Amino acid sequence: MVACRTAGRHRLYSIDTLLGRRRMNIAVTKAAEGFPRRAFTVEDVARMIDVGIIGEDEKFELVEGEVVMMAAKGVAHELIKSALTVAVARALPDDLTMGVETTLRLTDTVMLEPDIAVFPKELFRKSPGRFAQLEPDEALLVIEVAASSLAYDMGLKARLYARHRVREFWVVDANERSAWVHTGASGDGWSSVIKRGPDDVLTTLALPGFSIRLRDIV
Repeated sequence: MVACRTAGRHRLYSIDTLLGRRRMNIAVTKAAEGFPRRAFTVEDVARMIDVGIIGEDEKFELVEGEVVMMAAKGVAHELIKSALTVAVARALPDDLTMGVETTLRLTDTVMLEPDIAVFPKELFRKSPGRFAQLEPDEALLVIEVAASSLAYDMGLKARLYARHRVREFWVVDANERSAWVHTGASGDGWSSVIKRGPDDVLTTLALPGFSIRLRDIV
């Protein structure tokens, strides 16, 4: 059951009622503690937004059928993300664009919101649904800035991006000013993961004119 506020009162609704007033065939996943959970799809999430279960301004990701709410971003995270956004924007060629915290649909049960993603301009035009559809091999560069989510970004999210054949994936530690550069996606892993320190110059094959040193960000 889900509690919803209506005209100042709380009411309880079943998920099936809120998602179209008909029973839904939703698969069940096993959580870490062993209890069964519903495995939602991207369409389920869109309908939950439509009926107000999830607010359009809420930050969340859909990870293999589970809705994961995202923590608020601190100053260190926003400082690094802002500098990287400016540097990437300056280096973009005419055929590419950049998404900043853009919701990207990878599969029917995976929808992620990377801090920065570089992909062809046509992605937005060709996406038929509510969310931008990112096809395998389509993302040239994805950057996640981590202040408190380092294990999540280096673990599960790195596997999901590898599975979707992202060309290059960075995890930037906002506190240490270091970056893990992942290349060579294969299956659920990467053939190369190299740590770059605060004084190293970061470059990428996706953007020939791009370079930045994390220690210089102020």
